[in-house]
Amino acid sequence: MFHDRARIRVEAGRGGDGSLSFRREANVPRGGPDGGDGGRGGDVVLVVDPALRDLTAAGRRTQLRAGHGGDGGRANRHGADGNDVELRVPVGTQVLDEGGELLADLATSGGRAVAATGGAGGRGNRRFATPTRRAPRFAETGLPGEERWIELRLKLLADAALVGLPNAGKSSLLRRISNAKPKVADYPFTTLAPVLGTVDALDGRQLTVADVPGLIEGASEGAGLGHEFLAHLERARLLVHVIDAATEDASVRFATIDGELAKYGAGLEERPQIVVLSKIDLLGQLPSLALDDERVVGTFPLSAVTGRGIDSFTRALFDLVPPMTEPAEADSGMADFLVYRPRQAQRRQYRILRTDRGFRVVGTPPDRPELEEALRAAGARRGAEIEVGDDVFELV
Repeated sequence: MFHDRARIRVEAGRGGDGSLSFRREANVPRGGPDGGDGGRGGDVVLVVDPALRDLTAAGRRTQLRAGHGGDGGRANRHGADGNDVELRVPVGTQVLDEGGELLADLATSGGRAVAATGGAGGRGNRRFATPTRRAPRFAETGLPGEERWIELRLKLLADAALVGLPNAGKSSLLRRISNAKPKVADYPFTTLAPVLGTVDALDGRQLTVADVPGLIEGASEGAGLGHEFLAHLERARLLVHVIDAATEDASVRFATIDGELAKYGAGLEERPQIVVLSKIDLLGQLPSLALDDERVVGTFPLSAVTGRGIDSFTRALFDLVPPMTEPAEADSGMADFLVYRPRQAQRRQYRILRTDRGFRVVGTPPDRPELEEALRAAGARRGAEIEVGDDVFELV
């Protein structure tokens, strides 16, 4: 089954705690602080894999959790960074947060998106030593990593997309011109999910063509199957409008689908189109369709059953697909691809320090319930001594 959406809980790793340690050796009875820093938590990263075609693999995982950073140690030993966790997604995947805001658009091979950033590691007590404070008896705890729900949405990347009413002959046409093997039957809505096929030219060129489930009137408003799959047309550079030539209302059928494209928007109403008059094997003479529309760059009567008109259509397809827009030339110092980092949540205005007697809160603490939750996440247990400014209390 084709999956073009997935919802996943991503949890980045927590940063490791800094170490509270002092140098103790036989000949150095009162050595200075030597606590190392904690490692940073791992990130949750989405990576584009050109070999994937949909989000089936991503949909099997409801939660992604990165590794925690290691705690710092004595003798200035720093904790190890937490392991990143990667999720591979197909080209054309969009990443949205719970509110529907777009975080990343992975439209190129090799793209990466950090869906959740790991927490920073805490500093060991060696970091707090100064000429006037030579024996700091506190160290920082690591910060928690980001946690959020994300939604993945796939918009197929195709050079051309077949559109039309149900049972217009789109699947038969794709099966005839490409390596795809979609289901073909003589009833509407045979195709229930988008299908991609590769069309090869004699000179070695290739095009990717998508067969989208049939649209009906009202598809832009959610009728039929079209509402879910109109998004897959957004990135097609050319629309191939397939019309059943055996019907007497070809112009009406063209206007029906064209009206739904216009209502949906996203530039589909301006996209160049090829009109295919299919099933001419059922007619005694070649059909004609007069369209005074500058978007229509060609009209081709053909039969996917007998093959009549297929060769001329395929040759024209390579000539009429608009060239891909070349990206702006990057500076020599730029990376080969962009690494998207979603806007991080506002960092808290306080830090939690581990002392030799318990924990100390530095900065502007939040409300008590939130502070107690943060302290427990930092490792505080019932009865631990907590210092907040001049106040000292026990965690209950």
